[in-house]
Amino acid sequence: MLKIVKANPEDDKILSEITKKSKAHWGYSDEQMEKWSQDLTITKDYIKKSKVYKLSLNNKIIAYYSYFNVNENTVKLDNLFVVPEEMGKGYGKMLMNDCINKTKKEKTAMIILEADPNAEKFYEGFGFLKISQIETSIKNRFLPVMELKLD
Repeated sequence: MLKIVKANPEDDKILSEITKKSKAHWGYSDEQMEKWSQDLTITKDYIKKSKVYKLSLNNKIIAYYSYFNVNENTVKLDNLFVVPEEMGKGYGKMLMNDCINKTKKEKTAMIILEADPNAEKFYEGFGFLKISQIETSIKNRFLPVMELKLD
């Protein structure tokens, strides 16, 4: 059974594990993953301060997303990760649709995000447009900055 519910602070370790496994799936080196370890760690405090929703399949957390308000009209999608063994099954799409629906109910006008370059096409599929890019610590690697205007 699939279920999307608000994450609890006690989910911090499993969400961090999902984040790191999912990121590593794209072939980043162990050295690079170690450099990003702190940035990819989801803390209890983060879960308390942000809007974090987990997707469970038969009571096992397999994916999640999180966002926070930038201002009264804009939210930033901060994370959207699916465990590698469940990728390609529509769970990311399910989470993205849930996020869009929740933010529309909150009367949000826009969702912004900084995508991993491997995920840019995924977000384009929901109508996100690339508005700029940010250079990263990896030479010649840029994060697309994207936005989706909501009706």
